[in-house]
Amino acid sequence: MIDPSSVKAIARTFSDSTDGQALKSRDLVLMLLECSPAPFSRFQFTPGHITCTGLVLAPDGEGVLLIHHRRLDRWLLPGGHVEAEDAEIGDAAHREVTEETGVALLANAAFPLCGVDVHGIPAKGPEPYHLHHDLLFHFRAESEEFRVSSESHAVAWCAPGEFDRYGLPGNVRRAYVRVRELSSSK
Repeated sequence: MIDPSSVKAIARTFSDSTDGQALKSRDLVLMLLECSPAPFSRFQFTPGHITCTGLVLAPDGEGVLLIHHRRLDRWLLPGGHVEAEDAEIGDAAHREVTEETGVALLANAAFPLCGVDVHGIPAKGPEPYHLHHDLLFHFRAESEEFRVSSESHAVAWCAPGEFDRYGLPGNVRRAYVRVRELSSSK
């Protein structure tokens, strides 16, 4: 099981003075990790739980991998809940990306944190409305090949000029800009 102190250390590395929403989300994540006995449990609805998402760039570094989420009926980045077998928090994002899309990711020793977003999830069945304290990790795909899983209606590569058409939220757009700036400075 993942050690909350290791996740706190990773969350503390995130800083972008131009993104107040992400900084507020980071502070909420840190508070959850500090105060909750089960921050990774998908059954902790108050105050919510940690989830992980992957911002996957296409091999050319331009497009972003999206799924059309079956339950939420909208385009999102692939991601989901932390599982007991995830050794590190970035592994949860890596596993979710490959489970949901089948995309082959470039090998990387560390998956850099590129965003933080706390957002609401609507009630469904026995699950009440709750918060996902989402950590967004950056990956690069080896190829543009993917598959559609049972969790989604479709998978697509989205170019920056298509962000409006796919309804990408502001937190994803800002994370994309951060990732592109980091990639161009290397």
